[in-house]
Amino acid sequence: MYFTTRFFRIFAVLAGLVACSLSVAAENVVLVTFDGLRWQELFAGLDSKLVSNDEFTGQQESILALYSAESPDESARKIFPFLHSTVFNEGSYVGDRRSDSCARVTNDWYFSYPGYSEILTGVVNPTLNSNAKLPNPELSFLELLDATSKYGGKTAAFASWDVFPFILNTERSGLHVNAFSAEANPQTEFESLLNTLYADTPPPWPSVRNDSFTHHYAMSYFKRELPKVLYVSYGETDDFAHDGKYDEYINAAHRTDRFIGELWDLIQAAPSHRDNTVLFIAVDHGRGSDPIETWQHHASKTSVSGYMSSLSQYENGIEGSEAVWMAAMGPGVASSGLITTGTDCLSNNRIAATLLELLDEDYEDFNLDMGAPLKEFLR
Repeated sequence: MYFTTRFFRIFAVLAGLVACSLSVAAENVVLVTFDGLRWQELFAGLDSKLVSNDEFTGQQESILALYSAESPDESARKIFPFLHSTVFNEGSYVGDRRSDSCARVTNDWYFSYPGYSEILTGVVNPTLNSNAKLPNPELSFLELLDATSKYGGKTAAFASWDVFPFILNTERSGLHVNAFSAEANPQTEFESLLNTLYADTPPPWPSVRNDSFTHHYAMSYFKRELPKVLYVSYGETDDFAHDGKYDEYINAAHRTDRFIGELWDLIQAAPSHRDNTVLFIAVDHGRGSDPIETWQHHASKTSVSGYMSSLSQYENGIEGSEAVWMAAMGPGVASSGLITTGTDCLSNNRIAATLLELLDEDYEDFNLDMGAPLKEFLR
């Protein structure tokens, strides 16, 4: 009898320790965003109508050779091997609308500034109704954390789009934000070389640089500073889509998947971050699909009557551009795989509070107006 009682007490203690280890908070978070990457390619691979369209795909043979497959799921895995083999397997994800899994933006506009603002601040501010370079009145979760003793000086952001210093309001926040510019204070020979290459390489668009610069600036900064909170925004997918270059859009998506895998390998190689860092991946808006040319665009019914009036021929806006997706893995993140939602879509304004929750911080201590944490992602 004594042995049996003692055995169950030991078992209960061990079970408690296992439960605690499973629920331990993360010490670091890395947020990554793709700009305007559709859920369709992420989950179903190549769009056959777009690949076969000469107007949108000039490199048909090479794109088909690289990414075509017998099934849509297999094609998606070829484009996004890291997300499918690692993030989806080890964590949770949402947004595959073929499988009753829905995520959407919360703002009324369906374009980038309000989209990124709601991801980063958790707040939907109706006055943020353009992509103009205006300082964001809302505080990002990076700024809120940077103001604390635990995270002060341990936050950083890297982005390809030149509007991010305004979205993150660097004048007020004082955050380290490298966006569409050389590193202001290069600390290594590699960063100096990056600056030289950046000065000698014309950007492909007036306000968006090559993601390779964003990626390598972020990787270099991580190696030397080991930030506890890192945000990286890759932009090429959106701009190649606006240009109507489906082949380059797909190549950029595949390249970004590789970049994220490289970033994750770097994180896991750092003793300070190994196995205690959350990786959360999201997108600022979706894109259209029907009529076929609307894959290039994104806009709500509200915005085509105002800021996006160039798309006013689409009276209902670009249908589908509200559809987004999210994925995460790491300590505190449920290993649930696909999250089914029915018609109850998860929303981007809840990401900031979720990241705070994963760090064992209460979002209500920072901003009561934030969307509540995404419990579906939490253990």
